[in-house]
This record gives sequence, C-alpha cells and structure tokens, in this order.
Amino acid sequence: MTPKIPIAAITDEFSPDLDIALQAMQEIGMSGVELRVISGRNIIDLSDAELDLVAERVAAGGLKVISIASPLFKCLLPDSPPVDSRFQHDVFASKHTFEDQPRLAERAFFIAKRLGAKIIRVFSFWRVIQPEACFESVVRELGELAEKAARHGLTIGLENEHACNIATGAETRQVLDCLKHSNLGVVWDPANAYVSGENPFPVGYAALPPNRIVHVHAKDCHMEGHTPVWGPLGTRAIDWKGQIAALLKDEYKGYLSLETHWAGPGGDKLQASKICGWNLRGLASD
Repeated sequence: MTPKIPIAAITDEFSPDLDIALQAMQEIGMSGVELRVISGRNIIDLSDAELDLVAERVAAGGLKVISIASPLFKCLLPDSPPVDSRFQHDVFASKHTFEDQPRLAERAFFIAKRLGAKIIRVFSFWRVIQPEACFESVVRELGELAEKAARHGLTIGLENEHACNIATGAETRQVLDCLKHSNLGVVWDPANAYVSGENPFPVGYAALPPNRIVHVHAKDCHMEGHTPVWGPLGTRAIDWKGQIAALLKDEYKGYLSLETHWAGPGGDKLQASKICGWNLRGLASD
C-alpha cells in the first residue's frame, strides 16, 4: 500500500509532543512534516535554538519539513465590515493583530529557510459579512507577501479557510486571476470549502488551475446546521476518492497533509489522527 501521492501531517494534530507525533507519522508511512504548534507554542514563537532541535528530531525520524503552517493574515483587516460571527476563530496559540503581520512574515521566512520548508501557509483575514468589500485589500496584501517570498525563494500558500475572506474554490480563483505571481499558490482544503457552502469536488476543485495548487489539506466532516461535525477521513461528506483521483490525473506534485480536526474516540486526538492517517494512506494508494 504505497501512496501515489506522498502523505504528511500537521504534527500537533497527533500530539503537541513532537516526538510522539513523529513516531506515529513514521508508523503510518508519512514522509512530510507540517509545523504549526509544538509543546503548546506556535512555531513562529520558537527560538532559533528550539528550531534547530526541531530540525534535528525531524531529520532523525527520516522525515522532512515541507510547510510552515503559519498564522499569517489570520487576523482582522483594518477598516473592514463587521466580522461574520457564524465561524469559529481558531488561532492555534498565536493571536496577533494586523500591525504584527510584517514581523510575523519575516520570522516565517527565516523559519522556513532554517528548516528547509518551501511553503508558508497563510490566510485572508477573518471573514466579514461582506467579504467582497475586502477583496482588493486581500489581493494587495497577498501580492506584497508573494513579492517578499520571492526574494527568499519561497512560496506563499493561500489556504481557503471558512472563517476567512477567501473560503471557497471559486473565491480562491478570483484571487489567482488577479495575482499571477509564481510565488503565490494554493493550499487547497476541500473540507473548508464544504463548510463554506461549496461543493468542493468536483465544483470547487474545477475552479482552480491545477498548476497553482502547491499543497492539500485532508480532513472530513458533515454539517449539522451551520456547524461542521468532524469525523474519520473518508467517511463523511468529502469525496476524497474523487478528489485524489483528480489530483493524480492533473499530475499534482505536492503532498496530502492530514489536518484531522476530529476529536477522536473518547476524545483521544492521537488515536483520531492515527485512524485518519491510515485512512489517508489507503485513499492515496488506491
């Protein structure tokens, strides 16, 4: 059961303890590591010495850091309409303001280069009740960030996030049409598009130019009213078999990265990620 697309995970979906997470990921056969929170602290806030220890532990496990899951642009855009209160604002140990973003960006660039990652995941600011009113500002900020990333030889990966202004495949395509920058790509998250009310596959995916997708997040849920109910990957509303088949057909070159979200049996998040990780491996191997 060898994955046709390499598989990875955000480590803290398994455990905040990096060693526990890496061991579980190795057992599943994952080869890539995405870093967000380690020991309760956002990756952005680790010291240089702590980053070096992370790099050593990842390398010792035979894995490589593929993406920095940064909190960039997961904040309120100034002078924007009121925030859409329907969506939960997950900050993952990193609550910052718009004024903090230049400093966070420079730190993210430094961390990516130090750890060998090529992608920095970013967002599009907290979703407001009129997201179209923020569109030009979002495009401007992403364009400036992509220009900075180019100087470092890095790629900005815009994640479609249901709690942010760019949430669906269709909305992401609008950004890409305005920004042809080769250092701006997409972190495609079908489940986020689904929570936003879009049919992620085939509809949302069809809106995206395949060559702009640099990373894919894998999780699964169904909706109860406006609330997503997360569960084992491949068992809920997202057509992961169809999505993965399409990625293979379109010669996708990146990773499938697990972002479990499911709390797991009895609230055991480690077990949840192990179940979802093995499911991901099976789906990627069919």
